[in-house]
Amino acid sequence: MSRRILVIKLGALGDFFLAQTAFQAIRAHHRGDRLSLLTIPSLAPLARRSGLFDEVLEDPRGRSPLAYLAVRRLLRAGRFDRVYDLQGQTRTERYFWLIAPGPWPEWSGPARGASHSDRYPGRKSMPAVERHSRQLRAFGIELPPDPDLSWLDGEAGLGPIEPYAMLIPGSAPHRPEKRWPAERYGALARLLLTEGLRPVIAGGKAEMPLAAAIHAVCPEAADLTGRTDLFGLAALARRAAVAVGNDTGPTHMAAALGTPTLALFVDQPTPIQVTGPHVLVHHRPDFATMTAEGVMDDLRRLRAS
Repeated sequence: MSRRILVIKLGALGDFFLAQTAFQAIRAHHRGDRLSLLTIPSLAPLARRSGLFDEVLEDPRGRSPLAYLAVRRLLRAGRFDRVYDLQGQTRTERYFWLIAPGPWPEWSGPARGASHSDRYPGRKSMPAVERHSRQLRAFGIELPPDPDLSWLDGEAGLGPIEPYAMLIPGSAPHRPEKRWPAERYGALARLLLTEGLRPVIAGGKAEMPLAAAIHAVCPEAADLTGRTDLFGLAALARRAAVAVGNDTGPTHMAAALGTPTLALFVDQPTPIQVTGPHVLVHHRPDFATMTAEGVMDDLRRLRAS
């Protein structure tokens, strides 16, 4: 008999790609069941394109009583038999209690009273893929080593014909401390030209000032900020010879797609994490000690591996 299964993953773009192996493992385990995803509206188009879910529900993400009431209606109307809370934050712990007065489905997550508790010391400091693996192993679900993102692509044509390096200088607007200075991206862009790689700057409209700063140092760099949607960004990443970027969603996307990716990290309270078959982390204590020459050395090493 087919069961109704819900996965909760609200997160940002990077979190969505870090959860891909978990999504695919759950889909394989529940092959004959109806699988739904509850996510934020901006990620819903990606989730629908993936083909992994029979239904994608959009969380209003509001903090008002009306927003929580809307989520309660979704959860109760779904009549789910099992819920995997991969978000595992205080907000989604509350979702467990929104189902009151019951009946409650099987629930995997850190919510107190859940049938399959995923609450333990150090949980929040654990990298997402390790956390998902531990959580799902309780159900006999094993994660694949790398995600299959063959479904994710867009129209080619924006990137140059010659080999190019994709530069991702942005970060979430509220996390500017994750950004390597744009001027150093510019210095890196000049070094890339000597390696026969055209620098291509990628990002949304918010990254246009960063692109201008890079372009001032390296006028030969191609500026594509604000000219791609998520699927176009994926097409750009998929065809790049290499990608280098901050701890941000497009960098995680490039790494998950299998593009040779150098991810730039400095010391931070959250775990350093990025996943993909050809990814290398370039880590320094702070951005003051991260040089274009050092990044270029690791890019050469990545391309040679």
